[in-house]
Amino acid sequence: DDVDRAYFAVFDGHGGVDAANYSATHLHVNVGLHDEIVKNPAEALKCSFQKTDEMFLFKAKREKLRSGTTGVSALIVGNKLHIAWLGDSQVMLVQQGKAVTLMEPHKPERE
Repeated sequence: DDVDRAYFAVFDGHGGVDAANYSATHLHVNVGLHDEIVKNPAEALKCSFQKTDEMFLFKAKREKLRSGTTGVSALIVGNKLHIAWLGDSQVMLVQQGKAVTLMEPHKPERE
């Protein structure tokens, strides 16, 4: 289609780099192939995070891997910004020199 899109992501491995590398390699593919990418990009991000997690868990069990990752991704569709994250990764948007709160960070004491 004629809609401009851009995707960015950062992963922070815990207990090794396997999960972070796997996510960096597969998440954007899952997002791009998701049925809702055109109509509902936020749903495509959410489902793709979950699918990538399930895929890695299968690989980790098979190969006895013990790492994990946090992650954050941004998908720009036209003039809209969609953010998805897991774990304690955080996103900051600065607009005209001022920080705009996009999310409440994960803290151990938060439900």
